[in-house]
Amino acid sequence: MRFIKTIAALATMSSNIGASAASVFTPTKPPAVPLAVRSPYLNAWLQGESGCVLPGAWPRFWTGNVQGWQGYVAVDGVAYNWMGGAPGPGPVDQLSLEYTSTKSIFTFDVAQKINLTVTFFSPVYPDDMQRQSLQFSYVSVTAKSSDGASHKVQVYMDVSGEWASGDNSEKVQWEFGTAENLYYLKFWRENQYQFKEANEIASWGNWYLSTGFHDGLTWQIGQDTTVRNQFVSNKTLANSQETTFRPVSENWPVFAFSHDLGDVKGDEIERVFTLGLTQDQVINFARDNTTLEAVPGLWMSYYNGSDMKAVVSFYNDYRHAAETMSHLDQRIENDSVEAAGKNYSLITTLALRQTFGAFQYGGTPEKPYIFLKEISSNSDIQTVDVIFPAFPIFVYLNATLSRYLLDPLFENQESGAYPNTWAEHDLGTFPVAKGYPKGDDEAMPVEECGNMIIMSLAYAQRTGDVKYLSDHYSILAQWAQFLIEDSLVPANQLSTDDFAGTLANQTNLAIKGIIGLKAMSQIAQLTNNTDNFKDKAEDYLLNWRAYGINYDASPPHTTLSYGDKDSHGILYNIYADKLLNLKFVDQSVFDMQSDFYLTVANEYAVPLDTRHTWAKSDWEMFAAAVAKNDTKEMFIDKLAGWVGKTTTNRAMTDLFDSITGDYPAGGPRFVARPVMGAMFALLALPKD
Repeated sequence: MRFIKTIAALATMSSNIGASAASVFTPTKPPAVPLAVRSPYLNAWLQGESGCVLPGAWPRFWTGNVQGWQGYVAVDGVAYNWMGGAPGPGPVDQLSLEYTSTKSIFTFDVAQKINLTVTFFSPVYPDDMQRQSLQFSYVSVTAKSSDGASHKVQVYMDVSGEWASGDNSEKVQWEFGTAENLYYLKFWRENQYQFKEANEIASWGNWYLSTGFHDGLTWQIGQDTTVRNQFVSNKTLANSQETTFRPVSENWPVFAFSHDLGDVKGDEIERVFTLGLTQDQVINFARDNTTLEAVPGLWMSYYNGSDMKAVVSFYNDYRHAAETMSHLDQRIENDSVEAAGKNYSLITTLALRQTFGAFQYGGTPEKPYIFLKEISSNSDIQTVDVIFPAFPIFVYLNATLSRYLLDPLFENQESGAYPNTWAEHDLGTFPVAKGYPKGDDEAMPVEECGNMIIMSLAYAQRTGDVKYLSDHYSILAQWAQFLIEDSLVPANQLSTDDFAGTLANQTNLAIKGIIGLKAMSQIAQLTNNTDNFKDKAEDYLLNWRAYGINYDASPPHTTLSYGDKDSHGILYNIYADKLLNLKFVDQSVFDMQSDFYLTVANEYAVPLDTRHTWAKSDWEMFAAAVAKNDTKEMFIDKLAGWVGKTTTNRAMTDLFDSITGDYPAGGPRFVARPVMGAMFALLALPKD
């Protein structure tokens, strides 16, 4: 039976902002709403403490810090607030919020005269590196009469210097300009520090707020209160800019556009804005030695290094983007519903932008890279055990992308810059991928060796690129040899769930290493190398079953660590056996765990293990993907219920208390992490 028949039944929530109408949320009310989410530095959200009601609430960077972004609409001479926390006009009534994989669509009632629809649109192009390389997002504002009468309407938007600097004492500069059919407002930090961050925001690059030219378009750059009052009082802007550059927080300079839509009646009138940044160089990378080299933004190759070409192209691409993303939205929705129902689709659709929002595209079309930021946990770059849970989204959408994530890890380690025999944990702190020439990274030896071998085989299986396995066979075999030495009885060490601390003889960690050996057996066979791994893997699996399963329990289950019969945990690492279609782990193990999970589920999830009541949503979905139907349904329905009820109020966390649904007491607060790619675990499985 379904634990939650229809999450949509819980979706009608009341605003806490003061708007008189109750907003409807479809498919549910999320913990936070993605607004402009396309990269680690363009990553703005409407947090859930607002009730997911936009009028009167400031958008925030993933850190929770305000990013000034204000929206007004004037109808028949009276101004109203549709976004932002600036004092002044009262809020419009939010009627609804709907999110799809690439869009967050707000509808507002303005004085019972105008229906205003604002769509925050961050495209995701899994098959188009050129378009995905840009760090820009769209905002569409559409007005239509709701009472049949004609009304005079003006719309307004501004952004502050907070987007360009995480240090509000830093000075920003600005300029107004035009290019082809576009007006743009450019702003940037006066002191540019390449590959440096302030409060996680890039300290280099140029920001652009742009819009297409129409009659009635005006602009202004100046103090926040001056510019906003100009619109509220006059319904137009002054087409002027202040000439004194200053710190972000000194009289708060803002960059504003206003469109006069004229008389609005029966036909919808739309205006489109774009917001984003350009960075010529995006990552400092020790590619094949310990010398750091600047990696250009991938966009540079496609747009001849011209900011203006990129800005204009992105704006002019709006119709194509809308059509293409409608197809992607529908594909994800349909595939998710077919795989596991509507509750599953409300999870996958919320995960797409968050996952891709942690990626930075660099290099050239001939040699592209995708660099991952481990957002919110410690800002590592290219963390292997963060790529691993995100991996299903690539397998589902376009497995070729996974190579561009793995390449930097192979290149750095194959250069000899990493001294350990096991796989590196990460490459440094974003945006500097310096590696660890002293071998002093966070050691997760079995974890990362297993992850790298499993992901390499998954990539080759889905793309047919066996040469990739041949090219990297030497280091893959080196890591497999380490697994021979340490995977059956893992020494006291960390696994990916490092917040729980080290532990010896971890049952779940051991099976990852053993599956890694089985995967290496296939790699050896595919590359015509001697298979020294098959017999070891099969022998280890037999021993693992004797060491790691409590057959005396009712029902039986695996233990957290060998011999601790009172312990248990989610055996999420057996997912790799199904992903790779190895048919290695006996189905009875999957069925045993599936039956057991039903007996230990809490309100919102099955606890990760017996050390806490904490749950990890990425591993919940790995377990769901390989469970019996009733158990799969239980995992998904509970997680869908959590999405709509959690009080975490930030971009989806992957770590929460399975009883309260809140952040774990005394534990870390993970936010906006790309591990949400794991929500696509069901869709990534082979179709046999």
